[in-house]
Amino acid sequence: QVHLVESGGGLVQPGGSLRLSCAASRSIFRFNAMGWYRQAPGKQQRELVATITREDSTNYADSVKGRFTISKDNAENTVSLQMTSLKPEDTGVYYCNARTAVPVYDYWGQGTQVTVSS
Repeated sequence: QVHLVESGGGLVQPGGSLRLSCAASRSIFRFNAMGWYRQAPGKQQRELVATITREDSTNYADSVKGRFTISKDNAENTVSLQMTSLKPEDTGVYYCNARTAVPVYDYWGQGTQVTVSS
């Protein structure tokens, strides 16, 4: 069991930046991967934004490549998402995710709202 707590969301103008952080209650090294997902307004599904594996391999949604950067601090048990050049379509609730490999299981935070609007 692990608790994930996100922070750093808010209202930002188009072109602006935000940094999201996710604090885990236990060592994140035990997880195969950590990541960020978002749920856009009016959509039921969460979509992948970015993931980072235990070995620090990263993966990004095409829509955020070159604008977002995911990173983690194993010593502090945190995962961050640096978001730049934000667009209105980046608006949504951003969820932190931790995934175990065997068996495959997903842990989720409660989410943090990001609104990009002028």
